[in-house]
Amino acid sequence: MSINPKIPAIKPQNITVENLSNQIIEGNKVALAQGITRIESKAPHHIQFANDLITKILPYAGKAVRIGITGVPGVGKSTFIESFGTYCTDVLQKKVAVLAIDPSSSVSKGSILGDKTRMETLVKNDLAFVRPSPSGTTLGGVAKNTREAILLCEAAGFEVIIIETVGVGQSETLVKGMVDFFLLLNITGAGDELQGIKRGIMEMADGIIINKADGDNAKKAIFAQKELERALHYFPINPSGWIPKVLTYSSLNYEKATDVWQMITEFVETTQANQYFFKNRNQQNQVWFTETLKEGVLQRFYADETIQKAVEIALELIKNNQISPFTAAKNILDGWVKPT
Repeated sequence: MSINPKIPAIKPQNITVENLSNQIIEGNKVALAQGITRIESKAPHHIQFANDLITKILPYAGKAVRIGITGVPGVGKSTFIESFGTYCTDVLQKKVAVLAIDPSSSVSKGSILGDKTRMETLVKNDLAFVRPSPSGTTLGGVAKNTREAILLCEAAGFEVIIIETVGVGQSETLVKGMVDFFLLLNITGAGDELQGIKRGIMEMADGIIINKADGDNAKKAIFAQKELERALHYFPINPSGWIPKVLTYSSLNYEKATDVWQMITEFVETTQANQYFFKNRNQQNQVWFTETLKEGVLQRFYADETIQKAVEIALELIKNNQISPFTAAKNILDGWVKPT
């Protein structure tokens, strides 16, 4: 399946589920961007359009390797993706899609969306697609519609999907639930190598990379690699049957990119052979269903005019210290008549 970046965009007034899905399946990157914009939209009339679009392209999705990349801010995630993604396109001739998540401001609700400026080479590559998206209010360092965006990219023929998260945090592990391979980036010189990243994140990692392992940092990176390898021996056996590996990486060295790709390939082969790969994706789809169901219930709940009025009254009572938040919430839930 070829990627056709030069096909002109469909005019907004002419966009239908049929023609947009057809152009996405043909590999039109402009149509792909338009599709992701639709699934990210909060406009009510776009929600059904997005659902129909996903249904239309679903048979063409699911064939890519999905890679989640996380790490502390400043670890060099964008630089790593630029280097590794270019290796995949130029050396392996793979089609690579990057879904880069930018943190949204809790005050202005805006995002810089500057990842494209940090991936100048990859952005210009005909075999690559880079899409920055705001995290919004979604926890876990991912955008609300990242899962749907993955499916659209796969339908467009991309063979490697890379999700760059905001950074390591208490809820960052959400990305683990939508990828096949979870890659954790680390650096030397940031204090205790084991203290810099929480154990929970490390236990979920399928691979750990000591990034920026060049120049004066090369020897330090090897030392950190050995420390992390020893630490991993104390962790429980991974359900996938895969033993996580620790590698050093330099964006200046293509041989390092070869090592990373080999690690990912070995993981996919191992987990497909023992069926974990397919069980994991099935479980992710079940979680996706449950989360979507919860979101739908909440939307219907707050759309109820009786509930809206009850919430207003409860907030006023709470403000005046006439009722506790717990009791106010319980009263509303106890009195809620479920919509038919």
